[in-house]
Amino acid sequence: MKRPINRLLLAIVFGSIALAACSAEQSATTAVKSAPSDATVRKALTTLAPKVKIDSLIPAPIAGMTEVTAAGQTVYVTNDGKYLVTGSIVEIATKRNLTEASRAVLRREALKTVTASQMIVFAPPKPKYTVTVFTDVDCAYCRKLHSQIADYNKAGIAVDYLFFPRAGIPSESYDKAVSVWCATNRQQALTDAKKGLPVTKATCANPVTQDYELGRRFGFDGTPAIYTADGTAIGGYLSPTEMKARLDELAAKPNS
Repeated sequence: MKRPINRLLLAIVFGSIALAACSAEQSATTAVKSAPSDATVRKALTTLAPKVKIDSLIPAPIAGMTEVTAAGQTVYVTNDGKYLVTGSIVEIATKRNLTEASRAVLRREALKTVTASQMIVFAPPKPKYTVTVFTDVDCAYCRKLHSQIADYNKAGIAVDYLFFPRAGIPSESYDKAVSVWCATNRQQALTDAKKGLPVTKATCANPVTQDYELGRRFGFDGTPAIYTADGTAIGGYLSPTEMKARLDELAAKPNS
């Protein structure tokens, strides 16, 4: 998968700048008071990577810095445009990963734009949890996950599938995804494809490219890539029991 921000980072000599530890008392309010200079930050980034597409610029949790999201990656740039910092910002007092929290917000808003009509859904009658799974028809762990789809549903977990053909567009996996989508019974076609059974080749208006581009924005490395409704990344394959435990754990955490 091409990631412009990674090429940007490789342009920095032998890695990233070390992120200085910040006081637990330093709040996001302080960061807002030190407003970023968007033009300066954008200019600095485009100097490093002229073709990079910046998705968002917001004040960082550390005063004097801007949080930048581009191509599914998050980095930090000083407001004067002189320094770029990679890595996560963790609030010591709460042990909360503020960088991942920001990514989750962006993913949540992006997932809100995806309607049920763009997904292939496997759900129990009254699901307790719903996860969005970016899947590749030919991915081994995607196939393993789908072979247990009834068990996820029995555990109260609904699975909303989006396509992410890892080989890109065009590719054989992309063509298979389109054929699945264009089948009369999408659920059965997906199940057959996951078993390695032939699916009747078909074309029609489909969301596969849109799904793929959304996955690129999320910046994950492999499939299945699994997210909760609030944008939290669960990661890759988890068994039904493990996924239920993980979702229970997340649900038990107080909102922060």
